[in-house]
Amino acid sequence: MLNTVERGVRRIGVVVGLTTLAIALWQAVWRGSRRPAGRTTGTAARVLRGPVLPLFSALWLGLCVLLWRPLPVKPAKTARVAALVAGALLYFPGLALYLWGARTLGEMYRPASGPGVQLNVGHRLITHGPFACVRHPLYLGLQIAAFGGLLLYRNWTLAFVAVNLLGLFFRARREEEALQAEFGEEWRAYARRVPAWMPRLHRRTGEASHTTP
Repeated sequence: MLNTVERGVRRIGVVVGLTTLAIALWQAVWRGSRRPAGRTTGTAARVLRGPVLPLFSALWLGLCVLLWRPLPVKPAKTARVAALVAGALLYFPGLALYLWGARTLGEMYRPASGPGVQLNVGHRLITHGPFACVRHPLYLGLQIAAFGGLLLYRNWTLAFVAVNLLGLFFRARREEEALQAEFGEEWRAYARRVPAWMPRLHRRTGEASHTTP
């Protein structure tokens, strides 16, 4: 029974994960890279233009395919049940948070890299939807989903992805540098109001809610 349930959840997870990946690549590589580029930080111009980003994405995906091998662990039945439940409760909501954030960004979604960040011409600061709770909902969703996937699939690919996505903390810092340079006090007020990663359970006294449509 456990094997059947585990296989079913994993198959659903593969479909949902590949669908999310396809949406992400379409938005970032196809739509985002075609929009006029605005302010940049770091080496974004060199990394994000031309064939570099599609080539890097293809290599990264190829490595993930090669690493799709089980980890050398054989948990007991109780641990498998716990991993299945915890993994599903992290993996699926994490992907949902990512998709919600990507949809909320809309035309402001652009590809980014570790070395640099590039904004759009006429970029708008998005502060509604999941961005009203945390400043980096897409990155948070990916990290949650990666660790949930590691519990679900227990393979080298998800271990690689989970460790790799820790680099999003550094990418987020680059993005914040670009946004602060672009929006000044509007960004600083937003950053004071909204935490970067962990949502506040209670709003600060006298704190107003502001959104950008």
